[in-house]
Amino acid sequence: MDTDNNGQADRRWIIAEGLFTPNGVAFRNGSLYVAEVNRILRFDNIEDRLDNPPDAVTVYSSLPSDTAHGWKYLRFGPDGMLYIPVGMPCNICDPAEERYGTILRIRPDGSGSEIYARGIRNTVGFDWDPETGDLWFTENGRDWLGDDLPPDELNRAPVAGMHFGFPAYYGNCTEDPEYAGKTHSEDCVPPALNLPAHVAPLGMRFYTGSMFPEEYRNAIFIAEHGSWNRKTPIGYQVVTVQQHNGTAMPVVPFAWGFLGADGTVRGRPVDIGILTDGSILISDDYAGRIYRIVWLTPW
Repeated sequence: MDTDNNGQADRRWIIAEGLFTPNGVAFRNGSLYVAEVNRILRFDNIEDRLDNPPDAVTVYSSLPSDTAHGWKYLRFGPDGMLYIPVGMPCNICDPAEERYGTILRIRPDGSGSEIYARGIRNTVGFDWDPETGDLWFTENGRDWLGDDLPPDELNRAPVAGMHFGFPAYYGNCTEDPEYAGKTHSEDCVPPALNLPAHVAPLGMRFYTGSMFPEEYRNAIFIAEHGSWNRKTPIGYQVVTVQQHNGTAMPVVPFAWGFLGADGTVRGRPVDIGILTDGSILISDDYAGRIYRIVWLTPW
């Protein structure tokens, strides 16, 4: 918490310990929702209980326990439902369990679980277009097809029930070589935008603030975590994407310097947040920092 309003956090609290790889958090009606790999917890009346946190209430406990692509992102949608991704537990595979490779949604009390979208290898970031309500999400492509394949993706799912092709297809519905000649689903919705292979897009947000110039209004900010096994590293930055009526424009770099010219890793962006004053937060799990970006130049 920033208690003196100087733009830097000067106090922190430990809400819970001993959790199973907690990742996503969401806030609704005074309650903090926290995602472990295999369940969703809720801490009620949290703002008034920071010095004496309440016991966790288990909201949903039917998620797979696989740690491969097991971290969960959390967001409440405009429909009031809590959205949760379930990544594929592999580089490329087609498990019988239908929840793998999906985005689920549940009611705030954990009831009414349903699959919203399928055919998704691993998403760790999504948001809704503030004008249309359409869901957009990032997706990390598979490994070991070379430095430049397959593309990572920015996808758009305006309605429930869409299938985005994985594992049989990647990119613009190109058949994966491991599935060539095999019987598989023909379902495949192409991405709204192909991103460079291995940039590892994670968190994303539509910019709804007023601090930045008008050109950024409703632009998508994406945290590119960066490659791990590419000969020449790529990603390690925050980019923006403009979109009009569902058609996405090419990415434009916004914040960089997380990767030195000599290949030295200085940071790895993970997620994007927007404060009420319109400034932007960027989390970095390599340097263990949260950065705040403000717009100082008059426009």
